Amino acid sequence: MGYIRVGLIGYKFMGKAHTQAYKNTNFYFEPQDPFQLKVICGRNEESVKEAAFTYGWESYETDWRSVIERDDIDLIDIGTPSNTHKDIAIAAAKAGKHVLTEKPMALSVRDAKEMLKAVTDTGVQHMVSFNYRRVPAIALAKRMISEGRIGRVYHIRAHYLQDWLANPQSPFAWRLDKNIAGSGAHGDLNAHIVDLTRHLVGEFDEVVGMSETFVKERPIDNGEGKRDVTVDDTTLFLARFDNGAVGNFEATRYATGRKNHEYIEINGSMGSIVFNFERMNELQFFSKEDDHHLQGYRNILVTEPEAHEYMNAWWPPGHLIGYEHAFTHQASDFARAISQQQPVYPNFEDGLRCQQVLEAVDHSILSRTWEKVEKSNDVGRTRER
Repeated sequence: MGYIRVGLIGYKFMGKAHTQAYKNTNFYFEPQDPFQLKVICGRNEESVKEAAFTYGWESYETDWRSVIERDDIDLIDIGTPSNTHKDIAIAAAKAGKHVLTEKPMALSVRDAKEMLKAVTDTGVQHMVSFNYRRVPAIALAKRMISEGRIGRVYHIRAHYLQDWLANPQSPFAWRLDKNIAGSGAHGDLNAHIVDLTRHLVGEFDEVVGMSETFVKERPIDNGEGKRDVTVDDTTLFLARFDNGAVGNFEATRYATGRKNHEYIEINGSMGSIVFNFERMNELQFFSKEDDHHLQGYRNILVTEPEAHEYMNAWWPPGHLIGYEHAFTHQASDFARAISQQQPVYPNFEDGLRCQQVLEAVDHSILSRTWEKVEKSNDVGRTRER
């Protein structure tokens, strides 16, 4: 048994979520090669030093390049703003480090292709943190669709609703700067439901979208004036899929009363599946094969060890898990992939495919017409889904 020695770039929200995932993986999943928390990195020395102590990292750095150059690091975990992902990921791959990056993978399709080429050329393991794939209810939905339980898929309707910017006086944040974030609700929230839809249903063919920025400028937190908001507050789009299905998608930070309402409904010829992350331990299922007088949506509590993926590691039936557990499942799967030198998904090719959908929507907003989703095969190997 060896160790997977981790260098984590970023120490705030995602840094904290990823740290507990590495610790929980060691404790609950007993990986072949456990994680070792070697170094955490951030630009503010006082803050990152405190984070290292609080989270239990062996050391800290203030320059991500120093982390990549270290000989005692196997995995680089990127939890920084979107505009930094490309440089860090490519440098890590060239140094022979495995790479995990937060979503969205990049600021553009071009950047995503460069990142995919870097990890493909060097042969390192790579993964994008679309953590919602690792919710047991989503794993069950994937299994049920693959088994044909809802038949041919006709409709997908998905939305991701938050309200943390609904107050016009909420202060400016880095997520509102296009140069840093790449986009607003579209890249932050639509990216998740695009990835879930690709995972559950298949590839996008064409899209048409619209977006809006409701509040054009925001007060600066220190009270010294205002800054222009350069990203979307909401983006909505329609989609057609390679398999003939159609879908509608919506992401917003202005859905007053909604905190983290990620919802996906998939309607098929024989049934339907509904998932709502705010009830993440449950999956709703309707089947036309039920006797007519008994038909209706049933509510499946997805907490059964042996029956439901990942649940063997946790608690007795009916004992719920939460948001942080999806990160643990992700880390566990990545540890297995690294130790056994096996593919893991969603990887950088999945990140690119998601980016191609997001960018096609952006193009359609400008052209005010339907746009085809790029499916170039000039990077990496296209795998069977």
